[in-house]
Amino acid sequence: MNSIGNFFWLILGGIIIALIYYIIGLLMCITIVGIPFGIQLFKLGTFALWPFGHELVDGPNEPGCISVIMNVIWILCGWWEVAVLHLVFGLIFCITIIGIPFGIQHFKMALSCVFPFGKEIR
Repeated sequence: MNSIGNFFWLILGGIIIALIYYIIGLLMCITIVGIPFGIQLFKLGTFALWPFGHELVDGPNEPGCISVIMNVIWILCGWWEVAVLHLVFGLIFCITIIGIPFGIQHFKMALSCVFPFGKEIR
């Protein structure tokens, strides 16, 4: 069932979301300061590529001081706007019964866009 969900997710725009995360992650990795943010974007891109059957959970010994500080910097840099976009798309998908699973995935991605540091994909 997860494979079918992931297939339809890719067709309905998941591949575009993942590509955007990967491209911006590459751009962030150009500078040394941006590398931690680029790594988080790669993680979000992977989660955006195959969201069904995966979840973002707290890593071991998380949340720590560094991840909290990095999440605050992440929010101040404007990534909360991407979370709002995921919330809007989640609401749009939840209009129909068939779209509810896709809307739920967008809600998960919205939460992961706000606090990506200290999380890992399972």
